[in-house]
Amino acid sequence: MINFDNAATTFPKPASVCRAASEAIRIYGGNAGRGGHELAMRTSEALYSARETAADFFGAEPENTVFTLNCTHALNMAIQGIMADGGHIIISSMEHNSAARPAAALAIKKQVTLSVAEVYPDDEQTVESFRRLIRSDTKAIVCTLASNVTGQILPYRNIAELCREHDICFIADGSQVCGIYDIKLSDGINILCTSGHKGLYGITGTGLLLTDGKYPIKPIIQGGTGSSSLSLFQPSLLPDSLESGTPNIIGAVTVGEGIRFINSYGMDRLRSHEERLCSLFISGLKNTVGIRILRGNSSGYAPIVSFCVEGLTSEEAAAVLAEKGLCLRAGYHCAALAHATLGTKDGTVRFSPSVFNTEAEVGKIVYHVKILKNLLNS
Repeated sequence: MINFDNAATTFPKPASVCRAASEAIRIYGGNAGRGGHELAMRTSEALYSARETAADFFGAEPENTVFTLNCTHALNMAIQGIMADGGHIIISSMEHNSAARPAAALAIKKQVTLSVAEVYPDDEQTVESFRRLIRSDTKAIVCTLASNVTGQILPYRNIAELCREHDICFIADGSQVCGIYDIKLSDGINILCTSGHKGLYGITGTGLLLTDGKYPIKPIIQGGTGSSSLSLFQPSLLPDSLESGTPNIIGAVTVGEGIRFINSYGMDRLRSHEERLCSLFISGLKNTVGIRILRGNSSGYAPIVSFCVEGLTSEEAAAVLAEKGLCLRAGYHCAALAHATLGTKDGTVRFSPSVFNTEAEVGKIVYHVKILKNLLNS
């Protein structure tokens, strides 16, 4: 099998991440922050080391770096926590359901009012669409840094500046760019949410929420934190306030190791490789009749390519390719708003390489997509 579905979860993982997971199972058997014995202390040190590594990578403070189950968990904590007392929230028309659904749920219950800013191929139009929706009671703007469907990079620094001008909390979904682009809180992001198992190369069941601390996040889950145990009230200090229950210590260790892999390999080198594979894929199919590549000329794109095959639904096309051992994501990618914006009523097939894919593998998928189209035409 050849995995071109790395936008969902990177696979394979770096050898160092696999070793870290194995070591964590064998060595870090204590419960971090819950005991003064050697096993607990050793595990606490490993968790803190991973927290420090993630904090440094994104320009955050370790205490403001929260491990989560995934990016969905992080976005729910951020959106529900910031909007707990009501107000107006704006999301983009390219949001993943992990941001769109919690915002919509709050709006349906009339706890908040919700607006959706249209995303355009032109960055200035996109920024202006956000600007027009800002009201006196706007408390948060939620924006994916890059679409998980097309890879389009949104003008997040400009949107961050807009938030600064109006004292609005900027919540960013970095799932498709973190580990590939140099994303920092200093880009103007107040709360950065991302997965640990995609571009950071950790195992599944991992995510991060990083905050600059400017906007307090009310916890949506309460429980044991290993601190303030005699109080019935959730601690207010981070990361404890947002990390109830035993953390995924093994997962956190792998995220830390994944980040070390990126630093060692070189982020620019990694991104250049993935972008080159996307360019090869696009150039290999650009003159193929009946193949539509969903990319414009005026936007920047992360290394993701969505395409449609005329005469086939996205699921049908991906199923034929899967028979050839090619793993791609078909359908709507948990992004209802994005597909409504794109007008892709049958969904798309998504190609998303990783640093471990090769040019020869891209040649293979290009060949089979062309064969697929030729079979339809015959």
